[in-house]
Amino acid sequence: MRPPMPPFTRETAAQKARMAENAWNTRDAEKVAGAYTADSRWRNRSEFLEGHAAIIAFLTRKWATEHEYRLIKEVWAFDGAHIAARFAYEWHDGAGNWFRSHGNEQWAFDEAGLMRRREASINDVPITEADRKFRWPLGPRPEDHPGLSDLGL
Repeated sequence: MRPPMPPFTRETAAQKARMAENAWNTRDAEKVAGAYTADSRWRNRSEFLEGHAAIIAFLTRKWATEHEYRLIKEVWAFDGAHIAARFAYEWHDGAGNWFRSHGNEQWAFDEAGLMRRREASINDVPITEADRKFRWPLGPRPEDHPGLSDLGL
């Protein structure tokens, strides 16, 4: 079981999104994969994945090229066992070029609170180092750091 479980309230949906954000900010592919069902299905941009092994391989590859990755998620809507979230993350490539990636996700959970489906659409926007807004030390976002709406994103 992975509380909170559906059906979600505004409070538990926000808690679920923050837990996901914190896990992704560890950049630990196995830890992140633990929040998904063993047969979880994903669409991430133009890639389609199924199962823990595929998720771990994808995230390992992702974080090998997206350096200094920092993510913020925010609930957009929720209903029963579904949450829609928007997110942004900042990272740089191997040449030192910075990006802010903006996206939307739709999540579907099983009765035990594990995510069984994730659909993500993401766009990358080049930014300068000076334009960065996510400047906390690597790892989960501090509780007092502003969220997306507070940052005007």
